[in-house]
Amino acid sequence: MGLLDKLRKNPIERMKLQELREEEMRLKNQVERIRKDINRIEKEKKDKFQEGIGADLIKKKMLAQEIKKLDTEAKLKMKNFMALHKQYMLVTNLLVIKKYEQELKRTKLWEKLTKVSPEELETALIRINLQGKEFEEVVDNLNRVFEIDVTEFEATEDEVEKQLLEAWSSVEAGTMDVESVEKMLSVEKSLEGEKEKEG
Repeated sequence: MGLLDKLRKNPIERMKLQELREEEMRLKNQVERIRKDINRIEKEKKDKFQEGIGADLIKKKMLAQEIKKLDTEAKLKMKNFMALHKQYMLVTNLLVIKKYEQELKRTKLWEKLTKVSPEELETALIRINLQGKEFEEVVDNLNRVFEIDVTEFEATEDEVEKQLLEAWSSVEAGTMDVESVEKMLSVEKSLEGEKEKEG
């Protein structure tokens, strides 16, 4: 049963802490495993590129095909990584909400949390990071995220896609090296940027 299915069937009040902790650990392990796979593939791509320096045209063409195949594999894994990371954020934030459940029940926000559709709740909770925050910060972040218009969130997503396309064009045109783009677009840097925004 998927996480959204559990959300549909279990209002926040009935969710069990132990189940959420187990799901958090499972997702954390999966995210870490995929991150390692992506790093391995990226290293393979670099090695293949190095192998092609000074090689004849046929060898370069063969290596180009291998690099393209690895690139596709890395992109698929990255897509999976991002989906799992969103689920991880959702579960982590649900754990924080459960931690402050009694205090939240004394606020108007609790009604909003329990009345909002599961899809809206999921969308809201993957956009923020409540981990390590005090109660007041949790309330402020939750209030803020429920006020944000969905179109604003979609505009942010479009901006990320635009940046990626520009980065690829820069590398392909030779105006930027792959290493610079990798640093700029690394998953770790993206996640750090999100934490800074949320912090």
